[in-house]
Amino acid sequence: MSPDELVYLGILAASIPVGFLFRYLSPPVKQGAALLLGLSITIATCHIHTLHSLVTVIGTWIIIKSSWRHAPALSLTWTFLYLLFFRLVTWFGLPPPTPFANAIQLLLTLKMVSLANEVHSFHTEKKKDVSSFAKSPVIGGLSQEPSLYDILSYSYCYAGIMTGPFFRFQTYVDWLRQPRPQVLPGWVPCLQRLKLVPVYGALFLAVNSVFPLAYVRTEEFLDENFFFRLFYMIAVFFVFRMRFYAAWCGAEAGCISAGLGCYPEKALSKPGGGPTVNYSPDPTAEEKYDFKTIQNIDCYNTDFCVKVRHGMRYWNMTVQWWLHHYIYPNAPFKAYALRAGWTMFISAYWHGLHVGYYLSFLTIPLCIAAESAMEASVRAKLGPLGQNIFDWVHWFLKMRAYDYMCMGFVLLKASDTINYWMSIYFVMHIIAVCCIIVGRALKVGEREERRGHKEEKREGEKIENVKTGEKTD
Repeated sequence: MSPDELVYLGILAASIPVGFLFRYLSPPVKQGAALLLGLSITIATCHIHTLHSLVTVIGTWIIIKSSWRHAPALSLTWTFLYLLFFRLVTWFGLPPPTPFANAIQLLLTLKMVSLANEVHSFHTEKKKDVSSFAKSPVIGGLSQEPSLYDILSYSYCYAGIMTGPFFRFQTYVDWLRQPRPQVLPGWVPCLQRLKLVPVYGALFLAVNSVFPLAYVRTEEFLDENFFFRLFYMIAVFFVFRMRFYAAWCGAEAGCISAGLGCYPEKALSKPGGGPTVNYSPDPTAEEKYDFKTIQNIDCYNTDFCVKVRHGMRYWNMTVQWWLHHYIYPNAPFKAYALRAGWTMFISAYWHGLHVGYYLSFLTIPLCIAAESAMEASVRAKLGPLGQNIFDWVHWFLKMRAYDYMCMGFVLLKASDTINYWMSIYFVMHIIAVCCIIVGRALKVGEREERRGHKEEKREGEKIENVKTGEKTD
């Protein structure tokens, strides 16, 4: 493991016992302590680059105070433009940010855009209340506009400050105001989330030592046979998954120990967004709670869901919620594949400027179009057994598609990514295009067949009418 990864591991490990201590703090002390701890972590790991995050926060606060009506669009523009500057600082003679500063900046961008949208919703509903003289039943809405101190506290809250999960400002406020945090579930769900982390970590170290990514960039790799080169992407994606499974499960455990994102099951919480229905605690009944609000990974479904589009739902789930609510609805296209492509483009930009991100993310809409074409033209016509076989083949190709796209995500450079894909003859791109062509050809054939049946039916009706007329004569 690299020194940076050891620092990440140390912060994650320390956040779990610290979280249990936060359950015994009063709301004001909890808010101040979470801010102080998070800011200390930021300064210790980012040094002077802490100013990047601070400028982002102050800029967002100014936008919210000066124009809440346009805050969602302005905050998105501001934070994404600052991300561009952040990644190009060396062009201006400034030192390059540390990897820790990059991680904090990514999460902070999500938080600031979400905060601006929450404040906009608050003012919009407030105006409705005044005009209608009735309180709107807003789910998970703010009760007041946050102060600069509130925004700073939310931005630098130690929980998930580098690794996520993303959570809304309202989730943060609910955490501060928990009436009896000590009695909320803690140890059991925390241990449940941590039980496989040692397995993920061991598999990551073992497989990574046998299949190092650096080997892909060597001339010797190209001398290997086709099947070895093809298998290598499977091993690389496995290492990639194990690394993030361990990190995100550990990050979730840190939130669970503090009680962050803990809501009654009847609130029907969604990862990232929180409760989706209004709820009120019943003092006479024993509530059941969950931590779905801060769930960032569903390891089982990531591996075993059938479709490419479903795989995205279970990976980095809180960020997927953010993309679905703040990017996808505002896409400048109507077609699903194009809207998905736009969302993937924004996701690639959020991750970084490396061309590998764009090559990977923009392959997803092609895969979605391919699976949609085959589902409509092939699966829909099969019986139960045929559909079961189709789904197994679909799952296998879905996993290979993610193996294939992962290579761009980890190789980063356009040349390295294209060289690898070329070494396996762009196999997944070709399969996806073939599926689209076959699917559309079968659909056209089906339409022509239906048209032929209709014409035959019409001809038959004409002949029948003629015969009927002859008998009448």
